[in-house]
This record gives sequence, C-alpha cells and structure tokens, in this order.
Amino acid sequence: MSREPLRLTTTGSVDDGKSTLIGRLLFETKTIFEDQLLAIEKTSTRRGQTEVDLSLLLDGLAAEREQGITIDVAYRYFSTAKRRFIIADTPGHEQYTRNMVTGASQAQLAIILIDASKGVQVQSRRHGFLLSLLRVPHLIVAINKMDKVDYSETVYQEIVDAYSAFSQKLDIHDIRYIPVSALKGDNVTTRSAQMPWYTGATLLHTLENVEVAADQNLIDFRFPVQYVMGHHNTQAEHGTVSSADTFRAYAGTVASGQIRPGEAVAILPRGTRSRVREVLSYDGPLPAAVAGHSVVIRLEDERDISRGDMLVRPENLPHMAQDLDTMLCWLGDAPMVPAKSYLLKHTTRTVKVRIEKLHYRMDVNTLSRVPAEGFVLNEIGRVELHTAAPLMFDAYATNRSTGSFILIDPDSAQTVAAGMIRGAVRHLSTPEADVTPELWARRNTHKAAVIWLTGYSGAGKSTLARALHQRLFDRLCQVVSLDGDQLRQGLCQDLGFSAADRSENIRRAGEVARLFYLQGNLVICSFISPFRADRDAVRAMLPPGGLLEIHVDCDLEVCKQRDVKGLYRRALSGELPEFTGVSSPYEAPAAPDLRLRSDQQSVDACVTAMIELLEARDLLV
Repeated sequence: MSREPLRLTTTGSVDDGKSTLIGRLLFETKTIFEDQLLAIEKTSTRRGQTEVDLSLLLDGLAAEREQGITIDVAYRYFSTAKRRFIIADTPGHEQYTRNMVTGASQAQLAIILIDASKGVQVQSRRHGFLLSLLRVPHLIVAINKMDKVDYSETVYQEIVDAYSAFSQKLDIHDIRYIPVSALKGDNVTTRSAQMPWYTGATLLHTLENVEVAADQNLIDFRFPVQYVMGHHNTQAEHGTVSSADTFRAYAGTVASGQIRPGEAVAILPRGTRSRVREVLSYDGPLPAAVAGHSVVIRLEDERDISRGDMLVRPENLPHMAQDLDTMLCWLGDAPMVPAKSYLLKHTTRTVKVRIEKLHYRMDVNTLSRVPAEGFVLNEIGRVELHTAAPLMFDAYATNRSTGSFILIDPDSAQTVAAGMIRGAVRHLSTPEADVTPELWARRNTHKAAVIWLTGYSGAGKSTLARALHQRLFDRLCQVVSLDGDQLRQGLCQDLGFSAADRSENIRRAGEVARLFYLQGNLVICSFISPFRADRDAVRAMLPPGGLLEIHVDCDLEVCKQRDVKGLYRRALSGELPEFTGVSSPYEAPAAPDLRLRSDQQSVDACVTAMIELLEARDLLV
C-alpha cells in the first residue's frame, strides 16, 4: 500500500475523549518517547488516576494539564508500516468552531467521538454538519467509553440508529461506526475481547485501509502560478549563444488534475494558449505532475504570465466571475463590517473584495437559517461577494482547492474569514426586464420554480413528470417540462455518457430551466442527474429556494426489472459503458425537498405529494 499521508481530524463534544484517543494511537504505534511516557505517568499518579492519562500527550501547556482541560488544536504525526498520518485534535466547544474549521479544511477523513454513556449530543450533530459543509469525504463515528456502559451492544446500536437518522441530512457518503474505549484500548488498534458482537475493523485498521486516492480531483487541471522564475541572456539576442540559455518558467503547486510535457494549456485570465515544454522538480524533469506536486512548468514559448494567473486545459476551464455566491465562516475576533473593504486570497491571487449581501446565518445546532446583518466570531452563513478583479474558480463541491478562499483585514493583516464558493452569482434580471418575478407571479397566480426529479433510469421520473404536468395544467399554471431523453435528441445530441459529458448535459439543462424560470414558469425537469455536484451547480444558478430537488427513489432491482427501454440489459452486456446503476455510480440526494418511493407509492399519490410540497412552499395559490 502507498505510504501517502492521510490527513484526519478528530472532534466531538466536551470530554468525549478525543485527546485520549489520539494519545492511545500515538502510544500503540510507538510514536512517543520514553521520557514523555514517564512524565504523563507521574502526572496521572499525582492526580490519583488508576489509568495512564494518554490525553496528556496532546496538552500543550502545563496550566492546561493541571486544570484537566484541552483547548488547543494539537497536530501530531505518526505512521505505521502501511501509511503515514497527520492528525489534528480540534476542540469540541462551540466557541472554538473556527479551530474545527481550520483543522478540518484539509482533512480527508474525520473522526467524531460520541460518549456512549451520554449518547448523541447537540454538538455531535453540529460537528457532523460542519464536516459535511467542508466536504470531508470520509467520516468515522467512534462511539467511545464503551467500558462505562459495560460494552453494551444495545447502547451502541441505539447511538448508531440515532446518528444514522440524522446523517441522512448530511452530504457525507462514507460513514462508519466503531465501538471503542480509548482509555482501555478496545478496538483502537486491536480487536476487543469485551465486544465479540462487533465484527468490523478496528479504528487503526480502518485508517490504514480507507481509500482516499479516488477523492483527489485528477480531472480538472489547475495550476495557480505562485512565482515567475528565469533569466534572460543578452548574448542570445545577438546570436552569440543559443537561445536555450534564456530560461523562463513558472513555479507553483498543482491544485488539482495532472499535466504532462507536450500537452496544451490555456493561461487565464487572458485566455492565451501554449504548450508544456517541461515539468521540473528539485530532482529534475518529471514525466507528469499531479495534484499536490510542487513543480516548475516551462512552456514552449514565452507568454505574459504573472503571479495569480492560472494554467488550465483549454477544453476544461474553471469559472471566471467577480460576483461570488459563498458560504463564509467568520474567524475574526472583531465582528464583520459589511461596508468595509477586505482582501480576498484565493489560490495565489489576492484581490480587494466587498460584501454585497448576507442571505442568512446558519444555526449550526438546529441546522436552521437565521436572518443576519453581520457575522461575529464562529458564525457561518451564506454571503455574496464582489471582487475587484475576476477569480478563476471551481465550485467547492467539486474542487476544494480552487473553491476555497480566506478574507484578510487590510488594516491588521489578520485572517478574518474562511469561505467556500458555491458558484457565481446569477443576475436574474436584465436592464430591459421590466417584467419582475412578482409581476409574473401575479399574472400566473403562482410563483416560478424548477422542480427537479432525479433517480435511476426506470424509476418513473418521466411518468411522474407527465402526470404532474397535467395536474398543474388543469390548475391553469404556466408549466414547462424538460425531459432527459428529449434533450439528448436535440440540444445535447453531441454528448455521450462519460462523467464529463453527463455534467455538461445537466449544465445545459440547468441553463434552459433557468431561462424558463425567469419568465415565471413552473419548470419540471426529469433527469437521472447522478452526480450531486451537478445538481448543486443547477441549484446555484437560481435564487435560494428556486429549485425543489425530488428524489424518485426506486429499488435498483425494480428498475432493472422494468427496463422498458432495454438499457439495463445492454449495459449489463457491456454494450453501454458508464451506465448509472451498473458501471457508474448514482449519488442520491442527502436531504431532498421530497423523497418519493415510486416502487411503493402510486403515481397519483406521488403527484399529490409534489402538489402538497408546492403548496407548502407557497408556490401555488
């Protein structure tokens, strides 16, 4: 197995045993020195503790140790024969949300600890939401202190059931549950004899074997230029030496994707093109550079390139915009000043920015949205920003490297916020648009909305769309339907079924849906749309609440049995590669506006449920 590092973070409620768990991992993997072990043994004995308090390995200050609390974010490094680890212990207190955001922002995996004697707490749910917001792809729920509940399987299962129900709202798709006792060592590195009913892997085995290579974005090549380097030999100008003595290249870190010598690149923001001549590292030329590599790229010809510019593939461009729809976590001790100009640092580019609009603040305990006029320390919400110059970015949902940024106070030079880009702000009106959404709603007797039906082929999306269309037509609504098969026969007939083509198919459908939405229509869209990021991108095209995501949930085996078009049969025979549900995944909505069980409910019941949703959202009169 590769010795590539795994970046992970731990969190949980106060006194759930995070530091003890990390201390146990350090101790069991023989990462601590003998004098460190002796020191914590003495401290534990002085406190009258019968067990060695391994949490002391992570407490940075003597004063904290004496008080028996841990408040720092402690980074530690350890390794096994299979993998290297970078681990952060982040505080569980709500007032240290910024510490958790810092620790989790680069994490590939997170461990949430839950005290078995207390069960799922408010903070357990809050941390799950934050990790989902930060798009941490893998989550381990370590149910700790099992020794306090006599290693009860019933207690463990109750906590698993409770957190599983909550996690349906989260955008995390790899969640594993492990019962442990960090104090005693049960199921941390070795299987517990006290819990024979648990047959899963230990915590360390899971950490060693979790697959994270697939989490890297190796598709979208993004190379933010950090430093322009080179020299120019004036003798070359007069022909006395070879022009090869003139060297100009661009240093930086590959944010995502990969590149090889000979491949074409576009230089943003200007859009000029060139070709890669060499990819260089400290040790010499490389056959390729991939995400995370710090390299020097030399082009075939000289171009006007500066720090903050970005090299990308000509056929795979990021978004470019000055108006950004973002989620912002306020990290500054001083409150946000909406009228103030801040600096925004994104990859290697720094630009002035102003706060245009605050949509809402998230109550991270209840996951509800609260009106806000500004943010204070640790608050998170949705904010529109306007930058002085365009940024080249991807949505954070698809590329954490180019979808994240920080805000800096120009007066103090302090980092005051961390942000995630949802997409570009879509301006819904044009200078000529005198017909406002309110006027359309008054004439149509209903508001506009995009009703997005997603699910497997054969789940019944088109059938339900036609039935809903008829029901709305009978109510005299302005309604338009967009069907995946119909668009592929016309607008999208040039697209195949690769992941990239599927994304482009949904992007085009979203753009068409948006145009109908702007003219006051109820737009019914029925697309498999298997990738969550693509559906999120369509949502970002519309104002908040403009898209209703409806999961037409049908058992895959039932879809295969229906197979009215013979697509599953062809896919299973290999005739249709990359077919959803057979050779390509389907990412179900984590928290759809409505979930319909089309294999259990009648068409009429499903349509009635959709009408009731529209009425509940005050879209129909």
